[in-house]
Amino acid sequence: MTSPRSRSLSVASAAVITILFWGSAFAGIRAGLHSYSPTHLALLRFVSASAALVVVSLATRMHLPRLRDVPLVFALGFLAFAFYPVALNIGEQNIPSGPAAVLIQTIPIWTALAATAFLGEKLRPWGWGGIAVSFAGAVAIGLGKGAGGGLSWGAALIVAAAISGSAYNIIQKRMLDRYRPVEITTWAIWAGTLLLLPFTGGLFGEIRAAPIGDTLAVVYLGVCPAALAYITWAVVLSRLPASRASSFLFIVPIVAFLIGWAWLGEVPTWIDLFGGVLAMGGVALVNTLGRSREKADAPTATAPPLAR
Repeated sequence: MTSPRSRSLSVASAAVITILFWGSAFAGIRAGLHSYSPTHLALLRFVSASAALVVVSLATRMHLPRLRDVPLVFALGFLAFAFYPVALNIGEQNIPSGPAAVLIQTIPIWTALAATAFLGEKLRPWGWGGIAVSFAGAVAIGLGKGAGGGLSWGAALIVAAAISGSAYNIIQKRMLDRYRPVEITTWAIWAGTLLLLPFTGGLFGEIRAAPIGDTLAVVYLGVCPAALAYITWAVVLSRLPASRASSFLFIVPIVAFLIGWAWLGEVPTWIDLFGGVLAMGGVALVNTLGRSREKADAPTATAPPLAR
């Protein structure tokens, strides 16, 4: 048995790892798109993630999912590891990165709405206010990075990707009472990779032509922001209500700007800093005054046994 303090520390550590790696993904995608098409980038990324998770599955003697849960596994794979990355990659080719970042940060909003409708989770008015404040911070950051003008059909793709990501959170949350976080993540990434295999044509030509730095960026996207960060995200979801856990995602743009500054030389503006303060303030509000007391005091999911 572990103490509540130890469990809180493990959840906090998992959230930090998730935010850091997902924040780095935006710079990695931009680097990879220099040499790879959106579909080939997604395929190579998740082939790399799948290979890394083969090692994890062997080391942990991972079980296969129950037959009745296989359709849900493929649904998770489609939502988060097939449709989501392709839609995001294509969308980032057609609209400025700032509006794209704003639109993808609607995931916590969609997740909170879906968790209220399907999981019976509740937020106090302060919680919804915190989500609004955090989203305002994401909007401020996006406006500071945007190039002006209207949003094209690419924006619709990114909104669809955000809705797809929130659906993944809800379905995964429902499965975390039966499986370990690492199991669900591994199976879903393998399923998503299988669904991406029809895009294999032309991939090897792009690999041969791409600079090694761009290819390494895509492999990094698979191993860290995909394989590792989705496992740590599943840990967070297994311990917190989906609506509360998703509020942490508003911190991702802050990390994205810092990593973009170090990796791509993108210097954040005062608007970026102001938006970052709003985003972090909203997360703090959701996780303090915004929590439903009965939900805060009750466990949200039981940790599945290590062996079944």
